[in-house]
Amino acid sequence: MSNKLLIIDDEPKILRSLKFLLEDDFKVYTSENSSDALDIFRREEIRLVLLDLRLKEVSGINLMRQLLEIESKAIIIIMTAYSTLDNSIKAIKSGAYYFITKPIDNEQLKLLLNTANEKLDMANKIRSLQGHLKKDIIGNSPRIREINEVINRVKDTNATILITGESGTGKELIAQKIHGTSNRSDKPYVAINCAAMPGELLESELFGYKKGSFTGAQKDEIGVIRRADRGTLILDEIGEMDLRLQSKLLRFLQDKEVRPIGDAASYKVDVRIICITNRNLREEVEKGNFREDLYYRINVINIVTPLLRERIDDLQYLVPHFIDKYRISFDKNVEGITDEAYSILTKYQFQGNIRELENIIQRAVLLSTSNLIDADSLHLSPQRVTHTKDQESDKFVKIFNGDSMKEIERKVIEFALKNNGGNRKWTAESLGIGERTLRYKIKEYNL
Repeated sequence: MSNKLLIIDDEPKILRSLKFLLEDDFKVYTSENSSDALDIFRREEIRLVLLDLRLKEVSGINLMRQLLEIESKAIIIIMTAYSTLDNSIKAIKSGAYYFITKPIDNEQLKLLLNTANEKLDMANKIRSLQGHLKKDIIGNSPRIREINEVINRVKDTNATILITGESGTGKELIAQKIHGTSNRSDKPYVAINCAAMPGELLESELFGYKKGSFTGAQKDEIGVIRRADRGTLILDEIGEMDLRLQSKLLRFLQDKEVRPIGDAASYKVDVRIICITNRNLREEVEKGNFREDLYYRINVINIVTPLLRERIDDLQYLVPHFIDKYRISFDKNVEGITDEAYSILTKYQFQGNIRELENIIQRAVLLSTSNLIDADSLHLSPQRVTHTKDQESDKFVKIFNGDSMKEIERKVIEFALKNNGGNRKWTAESLGIGERTLRYKIKEYNL
């Protein structure tokens, strides 16, 4: 709750009595003049004010207007010994939350202030929740900055985008940001999971069908591709799509036309396609599970989501973000995390990446008995906490006496590939060589 209250009255006795009455429920600030009141209001970021209508140097109405210019969402309660209907109407029209007359009923005042404070608290929660609903990529690591740069360059194009990476790394969040910041943001955003249904059903869901074209087709259905017209279509788990349907999808990507099942007509569609997968599609092509021509068609722009352990510095942004999210959801008084608990998180082996981190923080907020998450609240497996010695050894390539230059080179390239998540561009940059040279070395050493 806000719990800060500013009382403005030019009568010191009234200020002292009101402060004594209310200081058990609020952190009370008092002021006898407008200049001090404005200074306290700004400095302490106060949002709840009890203001006398008649001050010696300025009218309460004028001071209220100045306060509301600083913070329009502040709640200001006017009090006066000279209550008239005209005064009440003028105060309410000028932005007052309520108008109370002197002598003040103490219980009525307490109830009024607590109600106003709860309203402020609820407004803060709503603003915070709205902030969480705005999809964004949390973090400032080099990998995240590079992803944001790519998004800014491609968001307004029609290029097909392939987002790859392990489960829990935020692939769909990237897709949502691409759409939400693009010139298609006010158009449909439609997502379908290609692994959630068999091929025949997925085909009808994607392309639509005519009534009577198969058993159960009781009405015409336009399909999700046409439903996403002028917007963005997300094909999640694209690597699970069967080969026959891959062929039909390829034709759509080439022609930008949809022919529903059982329909003789085709329909033009303007839709941007974003494909998501945690599979290595290049390997799936080599195994014969994914069409090579479709792979090149969807892989115009490839965004690789980094593992959480590759962006561990982003914990400083992710941990407070999730604490704030679940503090509000569970209405818990959890304000942060202890240094010890945070240190353990930086050494933890996150097998489930950001999704696992979110679950850990969610559980910790729910179970925490204090205002700070401590090490015990995390409930982590000690076997998955890396010791400092092990962490340091991961930063070096092990080279032994007698290793040839070729063997040393192979180890260095293998180490760099691992640290860059298999991304050849980043690996080449980290080694200071060209991508063509790196490709040759990978083939030479069978990496």
